[in-house]
Amino acid sequence: MSWDKAVMPRLMSHVGAEQLPEQVDGPAQGGGAVIQYEWRGAWVVVAHGSYDLHSITPLADALETAARKHPKVVLDASGVAFADSALLNLLILVHRSVTLRVAAPPQQLRQLLEITGVDTVLETRETVDDAALS
Repeated sequence: MSWDKAVMPRLMSHVGAEQLPEQVDGPAQGGGAVIQYEWRGAWVVVAHGSYDLHSITPLADALETAARKHPKVVLDASGVAFADSALLNLLILVHRSVTLRVAAPPQQLRQLLEITGVDTVLETRETVDDAALS
């Protein structure tokens, strides 16, 4: 499935870290925000907010662009308040085209990954540092 047919949103930030001058950020649909930056050889996309069919597009755009330009992408999921199959589909699509790590997924997202079996496909890490270095 091509990226323009997949529906997804943007978000990026590094929890507890100072923003770097080269970070790119902006408002996302559905109340979220996307921040992107390079960290330890990986491109980090930080997601904040809720992700479903109606709010996933900005994150999808950010991850699509990152996957085209960088060999390793880290999704900082620590700020995800809610996720459904739209986010799962996006993560699987990204995983198929680039090395993807999901950092710091909150409990609801962890449960969604486990219930659907996606946790056996995607690699999750406790921190952005761990994800970038793995």
